[in-house]
Amino acid sequence: MNYKAIIFDIQRFSIHDGPGIRTTVFLKGCSLKCFWCHNPEGINPKKEILFYESKCIFCGECITRCSHSAHSIEGNKHIYNRNLCVLCEECVSNCYSNALEIAGKILSVDEVFEEILKDKNYYISSGGGITLSGGEPLLHSEFSYFLLKKCKENNINTAVETSGNCRWDQIETILPVTDLIMMDIKHINPEKHKIVTGISNNLILENAQKLSEKNINTIFRVPIVPTVNDTEEEIIEIAKFVDYLSLIRKKFNPENTKEIKLEFLPFHKLAGDKYKSLNYNNLSENLNQISKERINTLKNVALEYYKNID
Repeated sequence: MNYKAIIFDIQRFSIHDGPGIRTTVFLKGCSLKCFWCHNPEGINPKKEILFYESKCIFCGECITRCSHSAHSIEGNKHIYNRNLCVLCEECVSNCYSNALEIAGKILSVDEVFEEILKDKNYYISSGGGITLSGGEPLLHSEFSYFLLKKCKENNINTAVETSGNCRWDQIETILPVTDLIMMDIKHINPEKHKIVTGISNNLILENAQKLSEKNINTIFRVPIVPTVNDTEEEIIEIAKFVDYLSLIRKKFNPENTKEIKLEFLPFHKLAGDKYKSLNYNNLSENLNQISKERINTLKNVALEYYKNID
């Protein structure tokens, strides 16, 4: 069976989602509601239209094409009424200035793999491959498994980025066809985690421990976000937890133990236009970006408790 999923982006020549040059496949839908999310178009599991008002040239083509009156021009302002939109995509395909974009396209495993194959030579020369990201790719566990399997059958390195907020069987299923797992740890305190993401981290930390029992290359990633987890005390707690996970890994895999790394990712504000285009409330708009100096300070603090930090 050729499984399908809603993909909101396929990013070629990616260098931040695993080793080497990679193609990153972004799957739509996420169970977390992190207020600083850098891919807000990946949260909703359904298709959405992004409207970049500043790109509109007021040609009126979208008004002509839309049979549900979702577009109108009032004075010098283009009004897009999402409540009237049925996502027929006529406006998107006929927007000359690319002010309208669709986030989400239903693609099969074979269709995505065809795109992945275009850069196989770059994967080979750079030690790269493909990465599944999102959203949360493991909410599409069957699609993810068969796409990863197809890649492995063609000698393409595979990686998965996950929040860890899914059933353990969804994680366990993809492990035999995955070379690297990158899992977020945003906070150790379950109450604070619920405040900033909408969900407790109990399942995430439980899955992190189960993952540590398996012998697979693992990177636990920490997005450093002001007001969320940017204090030394919070970083120390995360470093201690990852150190504990490394002991679990060694206990269950005493020979040829594959490493567990810890990585810090600084918060940035590059997604601001996406929030506006989706008519989402950007709750991180007034946060300051984390400086390199601050990241280095937190990294040095963490190194006192765990040594394998990128």
